[in-house]
Amino acid sequence: MLLSRHTRRREFITLLGGAAAWPLAARAQQPAMPVIGYLTAGTPRSSEPSLRALRLGLAEAGYVEGRNVAIDYRFSDGQYDRLPALAEELVRRPVVVIVAASGTPALAAKGATATIPIVFSSTDDPVKLGLVATLARPGGNATGVHFFLSELGAKQLGLLREIVPAAARVGLLVNPDNPNAEAVIREVTAAASAIVAMIDIVKASDRSAIDDAIAKLARNKADGLVVAADPFIYSRRLHLATLATRHAIPAIYPVREFAEVGGLISYGTSLTEVYRQLGAYAGRILKGAKPADLPVVQSTKFELVINLPTAKALGLDVPPMFLARADEVIE
Repeated sequence: MLLSRHTRRREFITLLGGAAAWPLAARAQQPAMPVIGYLTAGTPRSSEPSLRALRLGLAEAGYVEGRNVAIDYRFSDGQYDRLPALAEELVRRPVVVIVAASGTPALAAKGATATIPIVFSSTDDPVKLGLVATLARPGGNATGVHFFLSELGAKQLGLLREIVPAAARVGLLVNPDNPNAEAVIREVTAAASAIVAMIDIVKASDRSAIDDAIAKLARNKADGLVVAADPFIYSRRLHLATLATRHAIPAIYPVREFAEVGGLISYGTSLTEVYRQLGAYAGRILKGAKPADLPVVQSTKFELVINLPTAKALGLDVPPMFLARADEVIE
């Protein structure tokens, strides 16, 4: 039977409409880009080196931000009490995995979800913190990297004394809001007592407190300063290193990023290696791995870095043997 011209025209338009809808349907069926939540007590600017390393680890696992994975960032700007609310925001979004930069953000994430995978970095023992059951078999929804910064205070004090052998009065800067502050104080105080040095404990949880702490050490004629590992203090590393040099206080810091912006010496774990591993673990979880089955990595790459222009500005002669042992000498 022959179709009328009107019928053929209507069927042709219907066919065109269906063809036009095919791309829309195909797009609707494509899986949404997975979103990683990033939670830190730091600031966007201070976190840039760590985030570069995180993205490197993700890329090694086959994930590139903006191409096949998205990252939703939450920064508490040094305010630890904001972390639980920020963690809950990421859970409500929702994200498929949370990367928590240090132990306190990890605890906030753990308090917000028992199901979304968490990949953390922690200077504290994650078993004692309650983040995992054991390092070898985490057993829950969290795993990550344990890196040894909190336990290095005595070693850092010894290195400082090599540069300033006559140091009899040394300051220790901690953030009182950091859960590990008291443990660091006990360790460094014991180490100072062993070498018959007086220790001045100064505390800072905001920028003005850093100014006050360095001014107090200057008034007390401190011969040196040990800076404890802390996300907030890390975020103010340029300001702190500049102040210490201005007040002629030789200081040792926990990671190389301090020495890179003018700090005298740094000794501690490589943050680049830590955050690269976090990115790699996040990538494995995106591919289906379970945090419970991924053992906590214990980072063992330590770096000794010295800034020679700062040493010169402080009038210090660095022993040749010290320079020979350094992983990097900034000239």
